[in-house]
Amino acid sequence: MNGALAARDLRRVLHPLDGAPTARGWNVDELDGLLAPGVSLREAAVLVGLVQREAGLHALLTRRTDTLRHHAGQVSFPGGRVEPGDGGPLAAALREAHEEIGLLPAQSQPLGYLDPLATLTGFRVVPVVAMLDPGFRPVPEPGEVAEVFEAPLAFLMAPEKLRRVDIEFGGRMRHVLEYDTWADAPANRIWGVTASILLNLRQHLERL
Repeated sequence: MNGALAARDLRRVLHPLDGAPTARGWNVDELDGLLAPGVSLREAAVLVGLVQREAGLHALLTRRTDTLRHHAGQVSFPGGRVEPGDGGPLAAALREAHEEIGLLPAQSQPLGYLDPLATLTGFRVVPVVAMLDPGFRPVPEPGEVAEVFEAPLAFLMAPEKLRRVDIEFGGRMRHVLEYDTWADAPANRIWGVTASILLNLRQHLERL
């Protein structure tokens, strides 16, 4: 994965912006028995921001503060709940990115959607993939974001860097995805929902 990957290539393999995917979640079978029967998943969206650097494409990530109710302290993409006034996941992802890291709509070029996924916390998350202005300088919202950093997309798309970890949850074993660390950010563990979104991005890119 390198800088040769262009916006037009990404658009070819993503769900189009004019039709957000409606599936309940590509991983919902993995959560069988862990979500309450008949639970109605709350709608959420995240922005998978890609930045072109001299060394290639990088993904922009955040580390959430330790005081948040959901996924505290975890590495994540900017995002959150879809509010009634948003009109859909694209607007929600852009609004949340502005609130969390100061990204202006003019500093992003949305390209399309990945597949929705379900979370143990009861959300249906729709990831929006976008190219970001390389000149963007994040301004973290201290109540939500402890840190903003970039990870090389080549690292994140390498199958050998992603592993499955067995954990016990809800009285049975589950498989959770987790990345190796890398030299520039050894303390930032990329796992769980964020790792699953990145795996889904790789699966889409493999169609090129």
